[in-house]
Amino acid sequence: MFDMLQIYLIFALILYVLGIYTLASARNMIKLVIGIEILVAAANLNFLALAAFTAGPNILGPIDPTVQTFVILSIIVGGVVAAVAMSLIVNAYRHYGTLDIRELRRLRE
Repeated sequence: MFDMLQIYLIFALILYVLGIYTLASARNMIKLVIGIEILVAAANLNFLALAAFTAGPNILGPIDPTVQTFVILSIIVGGVVAAVAMSLIVNAYRHYGTLDIRELRRLRE
């Protein structure tokens, strides 16, 4: 019914939709960071799946090391971004006492 590439792409699409939904509906800053990390994971999955598909018909075959390097660097940068975002969130909570985005926007005015 589905080959392996389609399964990976469908799963990545589900991750994209989940990440966009999380960003659109979340009022908490921690949930926004989690939504961004879900989107990064979906992009990495797409990148690896398409690289494996172009390598040959066997999805378990060798993947270009350049693609693997870019994905590993993306994971590292995503972790650093999440750590910096969490430190900013902790500082915002200590200063304002809330993590609600709407509340913080109202405090700015």
